Amino acid sequence: MALSKKQIKQLRALANHLNPQIIVGKNDLSDAAYAQADETLEKHELVKCTVLDGSGLDAKDAAQHLADRLRAQVVQVIGNRCVIYRETHDEKVTKIILVRE
Repeated sequence: MALSKKQIKQLRALANHLNPQIIVGKNDLSDAAYAQADETLEKHELVKCTVLDGSGLDAKDAAQHLADRLRAQVVQVIGNRCVIYRETHDEKVTKIILVRE
C-alpha cells in the first residue's frame, strides 16, 4: 500500500513529537536490530529511528533497508533521523486512522 501525500503529511505531524526508538550504531543493521524494529512497529505503527555517526549507513539507506525488510513505508528522512510506518496486526494496539483522499 503506497501512502498518499496527505497520509504522509499526517504521519509526519504525528512523528514530530516522537523520540527515536531505534538506534542504528556501529554494527549497522544486524538481525537483532531488525527484530527490535519489527517488534516496535507492531506495537506503535509509527517509529522514529536515529543513525549514529559511527554507522556505515546514512539515514536514507537505513530507512530503505528497514522498510524493505519489514514491509514498511518510509515516511520521512531528515538529517540522521528517519520515520517509518507499518500498519499493525495486533488487535490490542490503537491503530492510526489514516486520512483518505
